[in-house]
Amino acid sequence: MTSLNRPARLNRTLLAVFGVLLLGSGSCALTAHFGQLTFLDSGAALIPAATDPPTWVLWVTAATAIVLGLLILRWLAAQLARRPKTHTWHLEQNPEQGSTELAANTATAPFLSEVTTYPGVHHARATLAGTRQNPTLAMMISTEQGGDLTTINHHLNTHGLPRLRQALDLDTLPVTVEYRCTTHTGTRAH
Repeated sequence: MTSLNRPARLNRTLLAVFGVLLLGSGSCALTAHFGQLTFLDSGAALIPAATDPPTWVLWVTAATAIVLGLLILRWLAAQLARRPKTHTWHLEQNPEQGSTELAANTATAPFLSEVTTYPGVHHARATLAGTRQNPTLAMMISTEQGGDLTTINHHLNTHGLPRLRQALDLDTLPVTVEYRCTTHTGTRAH
C-alpha cells in the first residue's frame, strides 16, 4: 500500500539527514577544538586575518542555536508521536467480588475487523484512549482513490460505532476519523 502522504515521509527523511549532518559537523568541530584531530591546528583562526566579533554577538548566536536546536527536537518528537496514550480499563462494579481488565487494543480489534469490510476501506487503525469515564476513539482509515467517504461514514455511524459503544457499555464515545487515500485500487469483479 502506497501512501499519498509523501510530504510527511520526505519531511521526516530530511529532518533525519539534516540532524545527522549537524551532529557530524558539531562533533568534528568539538574534536578539532580539543585537539583530537591531528591534521588541524586547534589554535588557528577559522577565518584568517578577521577581527573577533563583539562578545554579545557570540552570546546571541549561542542562544539562537540553542533555541533552534530545542525547537527542532520538539518538531522531531512531534513527527514520532502518532497515537494517543491507551489505558487498561478496569470494569469492576463491585471490587470485592472480582475485577475485569480490558486492554484497549482488545476492545477495538473486532470493531476494526468490521470496518475493514466496508466498501472502499483497505486498512483501519484505531486507538481507544482515555479512561472508561472519559474515553475517546482516534481512527485512521485508508481508502482507495475515489472511495465513497459518505458511505463509509454512514456504515460507521449506523453499524460500527453503535455496536462498539454497546460492547463497551458507553453512552457516548467521542470519535476523530482521519482518512488517507491510497493509490492502491481494490479488487474488482469481472
